[in-house]
Amino acid sequence: MKIAQVAPLYEAVPPSLYGGTERVVAHLCDALSEFGHEVTLFSSADAKTRAELVPVRDRAIRLDPAPLKSDLAAHLSMLSEVRRRQDRFDVIHFHTDMVHFPMFEDIAARTLTTLHGRLDLKDLPEVYRRWPKYPLVSISDSQRAALPFANWAGTVYHGFPKALYRFEATPRGYLAFLGRMSPEKGPDRAIAIAKRLGMRLKMAAKVDAADATYFQEKIKPLLDHPLIEFVGEIGDAGKSQFLGGADALLFPINWPEPFGLVAIEAMACGTPVVAYGHGAAPEVVDDGVTGYVVTGEKEAVEAVRLAQGLDRREVRRRFDRRFSAAAMARGYLDLYAERLARCPPVRELASNRIEAEKPRIFAQSA
Repeated sequence: MKIAQVAPLYEAVPPSLYGGTERVVAHLCDALSEFGHEVTLFSSADAKTRAELVPVRDRAIRLDPAPLKSDLAAHLSMLSEVRRRQDRFDVIHFHTDMVHFPMFEDIAARTLTTLHGRLDLKDLPEVYRRWPKYPLVSISDSQRAALPFANWAGTVYHGFPKALYRFEATPRGYLAFLGRMSPEKGPDRAIAIAKRLGMRLKMAAKVDAADATYFQEKIKPLLDHPLIEFVGEIGDAGKSQFLGGADALLFPINWPEPFGLVAIEAMACGTPVVAYGHGAAPEVVDDGVTGYVVTGEKEAVEAVRLAQGLDRREVRRRFDRRFSAAAMARGYLDLYAERLARCPPVRELASNRIEAEKPRIFAQSA
């Protein structure tokens, strides 16, 4: 199968530091390539992939030191290049939200669009009503709640290569928080839980410009405590040690989390997850097996104590079964097959057209 993967340009594929969507795209490309498919990745030139790379920008946007840049212009240039090559692919898989909708409507049936973000925003319903032909993929069933009428083709959970993170059988007596320093991720809740337990909390988190004020005013004053250690932003290379050493990952979210990559990263290390039950958390965390889903601070404190008694090897086994890159790729391959069953490949259509025209041309010649 000839498959195009169209990634956002904000982070490298995979990201060198924090980043979700581009990391998932990287692992999907590699897994599909390992299965023997011809995969083409449209991304920035700093991507590292087993797929054929079509670079459309010299480097990813977020870490580009250029003071003036346009993310919209960069994405439109990329989509134009995808459009130019569209007949080379059986399926075009977009990870760019809805920005491609006006440009590919005539071949929408030959595409898939995975929606990676929250969908409860004011202006989104009108977009999906205006462009209903595009088959959409959710990353959790709960993500669909805001757009129940949309053209959903399926749900595929995220996955990572089994070898990416190292299993740790013995934790080192601290709690972990990994993600963004933003209100919806609940870093203040994580600090409160750790203090109530009297346990050390290590926080590895990115501070976006949009969250800088929140961090300075609400979180930074809470970091001046002997139990709390802020280690900053970390990449994949440091996650096995950081997550694997934790007794539990605190995931006290305060928003409709579409998936929660950090939860499965922790599971890959054998570390159970204590999550607030918003969004996809109840789908991702197997309550009582890979962690606990709670409703508030009191339950979270008790859940941490219970999580310390969970079988870390079983936590890892559940990750292998549910959230490997291979499992993710197989889920998408099923959806690609459905697309091809409904809409034959372009090269097949062209061949059929030539065959259909032969008798007419012969008759005219006679």
